[in-house]
Amino acid sequence: MNMGSDSLLEISDLKASYGEVEALKGIQLTVKRGEITCLLGKNGMGKSTIIKCVCGMLETMTGQINFDGNDIVGLQSYMIARLGVGLVPEGRRVFTSLSVQENLLSASRNGFWDLKKIFNLFPILGERGSQSALTLSGGEQQMLAIGRALMTNPSLLILDEATEGLSPIVSEQVWEVLNKVSNEGVTILIVDKLSHRLVSLSHSGFIIE
Repeated sequence: MNMGSDSLLEISDLKASYGEVEALKGIQLTVKRGEITCLLGKNGMGKSTIIKCVCGMLETMTGQINFDGNDIVGLQSYMIARLGVGLVPEGRRVFTSLSVQENLLSASRNGFWDLKKIFNLFPILGERGSQSALTLSGGEQQMLAIGRALMTNPSLLILDEATEGLSPIVSEQVWEVLNKVSNEGVTILIVDKLSHRLVSLSHSGFIIE
């Protein structure tokens, strides 16, 4: 439900823990509709924990998370995905037993993004459509992970460590693609280490310490 706000995602006073260990202490974060927002910080600062909270993958948390007018605290992950949150997880996690095309179709929901548009965005995936995802390079697997998330036709695309382990050339290709995706109206939250290139790509950003 769209409440008419220019904020698509609003997080306030978010606290989370792993057992006895407190991971987040009162996080405040706003992602504006139609923008690219970056969340930066060193390893161990809680960036991935924030994503787990937003995507319903961590129960030990308190605070408020509002997505597109919906209170999503306590919802299961699949419910949050259906509301329009797409995730590109750290480490890609493509289905290596499936082909490139099967990976994409496994997440398909009706909307703007379909196989043709994904293959236009990543021509190399079109060339590798029948290949096992296991045979792809790291950069190609990241492209596949982004394409798979887009096939859910999200209004918010979240990327965790989008260019980890990728060469500078492939990383730049990923940033260029995300700029194109943003121009198609998808709101993007990129979680990564400190990066001057990412700061220049984003409309706004937050640093977690």
